[in-house]
Amino acid sequence: MPVVEVADAQVHYTVSGTGSGPALLLVHGTGSVGAPVTWGSTVPLFDHERVVIAPDLSGTDATPDGGGRLTVEILAGQVIAVIEDAGPGAVDLLGFSMGSTVAAAVASLRPDLVRRLVLVAGWAHVDSDEYLRNLFTVWQRLGRTDAESFSRNVTMTGFSRSFLNSIGRDGVEAMSANMPPTPGTLRHVDYNLTADLRPLLPGIRARTLVVGCTQDATIPVEHSRALHDAIAGSTYVEIDSGHVVMFEKRKEFVEKVREFIVAA
Repeated sequence: MPVVEVADAQVHYTVSGTGSGPALLLVHGTGSVGAPVTWGSTVPLFDHERVVIAPDLSGTDATPDGGGRLTVEILAGQVIAVIEDAGPGAVDLLGFSMGSTVAAAVASLRPDLVRRLVLVAGWAHVDSDEYLRNLFTVWQRLGRTDAESFSRNVTMTGFSRSFLNSIGRDGVEAMSANMPPTPGTLRHVDYNLTADLRPLLPGIRARTLVVGCTQDATIPVEHSRALHDAIAGSTYVEIDSGHVVMFEKRKEFVEKVREFIVAA
């Protein structure tokens, strides 16, 4: 498994697939498990037609570093280093949740490396949204005092009520184990509270698709709409789903992404 050194981090990434055309690079959301939990069921749906690259950023178990505070510049720098190390040229870059903030920053800072940009359930900042600021603050405090309540809260806000009811109690209990509040996860939560993309959004030149989730209780859909408004020429779609859309509406999600990245 390839690793690239970036400052004090040993950034792990995987490469799969044998397809032709631009590589597809997937940037994971919050959580110490990183790419496997975010993209594990999605990669096989693309890797027969694309080379798929999936890095694990600082804060994940797979990428050791010095343990310091994470910033947009640090995480974007890690993705940039992975693209350059893997050597595919300009990629189609897809970021989910926390990963959408990182992907947007990469597209702004290194437009030569991004052909298409897809931002899913993302946000630009939390300054003016007391709901989102308080949600991440609750995660911080639960993560340091009550691990089980942290995991249950993340599951409750991560999926729509209808989806949780559809998978039943055993399914919900299993889901709750997917994001324990490790020190790395809490570094991601701290990052979520402070990341501010507003200075970077005007620099995005890649063709961009913004995907909002109408039942999203983690990142309310208004944040995706605001991203679309802030990125010149972007395309916007909504999927009737909770936050983790690639689990709830996998087929529709993949179709929307595939349709966008294969367009001329």
